[in-house]
Amino acid sequence: MDPIDEKGSLWRCNPASPSWDLVKTTSPEYPAARSYHAMTSDGVKTIYLHAGCPSKGRLSDLWAFDTESLEWTELPSAPGPARGGTSITFCQGKLYRMGGFDGSSEQGGILDCYEPETRSWQNMSFSPDGIHGPGARSVATLLSLRSAGEHVLLTMFGESDPSSLGHAGAGKMLRDAWIFSIRGSAWKKIVFEGDVPAARGWFSADVLLGGDRDAVIIHGGLAEDNSRLGDVWRMELVGDFY
Repeated sequence: MDPIDEKGSLWRCNPASPSWDLVKTTSPEYPAARSYHAMTSDGVKTIYLHAGCPSKGRLSDLWAFDTESLEWTELPSAPGPARGGTSITFCQGKLYRMGGFDGSSEQGGILDCYEPETRSWQNMSFSPDGIHGPGARSVATLLSLRSAGEHVLLTMFGESDPSSLGHAGAGKMLRDAWIFSIRGSAWKKIVFEGDVPAARGWFSADVLLGGDRDAVIIHGGLAEDNSRLGDVWRMELVGDFY
């Protein structure tokens, strides 16, 4: 499977128009074309790109795109193994990474953290047993949000066991969600109330800001029966987690 190669360019949407335009980089060096990668932003002017699948193999590289200068900068690669379908998010000046698929197994039990100021990676280990921490997964999500005024990370859903068809099929999908307290370095499983979205991977998710407590929006994805989903859900966090 060959990824689309647009020479380090990004597409920008102007919702006021509405219209799209292609933003070309000013850098002579830029990330290799890939799919199943992860992207996030620091909320100021930097977009981070990590890992994914080129035409062959998997990557573990990390790049930063400056939205003002339109330049790409290669940063220190993340700890191995190289992977696709990983998840990253930016919170309180740091980049967090977890999960993914290395070609043999789903990754779990480690939350990696990149510090831009020191250009270094650190990691925090946890038990991915589904009791003390989320199980290994790929094509999930990792989000930064506030709950009761505290900055936390959230991971949810994803694939826990790959399909024998590879990218052409759906594996075993998850239906759980977990909150990670950065301050307490501990995971806690979310107990859902009311209707719950179907298990899925390869979906879109983002944070809806509000007061001292944010909400999460998810859309679409791939269901366990290999069908494509087009639904939209909003999840609100109620109560204190720690």
